[in-house]
Amino acid sequence: MSRTVLITGAGGGLGHATTNVFADRGWTVLAADLTKPAATPGVIPLEIDVTDTHSVSTAMADAERHAPDGLDAIVTFAGIMRVGSVVEIDEDELRQLIDVNLLGTYRAVKAALPLIQRGRGRVITISSETGWQKALMLNGPYAITKHAVEAYSDALRRELMFLDIPVSTIRPGPFRTDMVDGISSAFDHAAANSTLFPELIGRVGALAVKEQARAHDPSVLADVVWRAATTTRPRAHYSVRADLRRSLLHFIPSPVVDRLLKTMFARRS
Repeated sequence: MSRTVLITGAGGGLGHATTNVFADRGWTVLAADLTKPAATPGVIPLEIDVTDTHSVSTAMADAERHAPDGLDAIVTFAGIMRVGSVVEIDEDELRQLIDVNLLGTYRAVKAALPLIQRGRGRVITISSETGWQKALMLNGPYAITKHAVEAYSDALRRELMFLDIPVSTIRPGPFRTDMVDGISSAFDHAAANSTLFPELIGRVGALAVKEQARAHDPSVLADVVWRAATTTRPRAHYSVRADLRRSLLHFIPSPVVDRLLKTMFARRS
């Protein structure tokens, strides 16, 4: 029996890897992104701008034509990352982060809900390890959006359970994606636009670039999304390869972590 999933942010990184996993395992994938992904066996490309309500509505109308019996799942990978100080980040940049990561998820799920109901499907939102961990310096703008996605997803799950629609939230740790590959340029951009913390941004950025070597293969994450979409009893949350050191910092008392971070990254004369 044919099953259909709609994946936003399907054009690259984790979304692309997940698209391939579902298509290889016999699902029809409605692969939606700002630029249409390539059409391959089992993959039907759709154009969507999750920051534009009209674009989202148009994409869902296209989805309905390809899946008139409804969707078995929607997976909301569409997202962007920025780094920088929460007191210095440009307001337009912060607004874009919120518009894509939080409101983009909200728009896509809201528009897809009638198809999910028709197909007796489920919702899978994409958060981050940053979504449940205490925010670290220079990661605040991104963390704000992912904490919000966590709150949105919890509320959504506890509402849609009354409609018998499961909601799961995926929390990826570090994975090899275009977003992660651009971390160096992201820190360079933040440093160039900072008057308060350029040296701190440089030190933290250098450490972040080194940590890219420990990023995992996207296929690992894609397989977890597959399990969330197909298991009889999906979990509310799936933490996937969370960074151990960042996780430990979350559980250590905040004053201790604050002193540790200041010692590690303070200006050295």
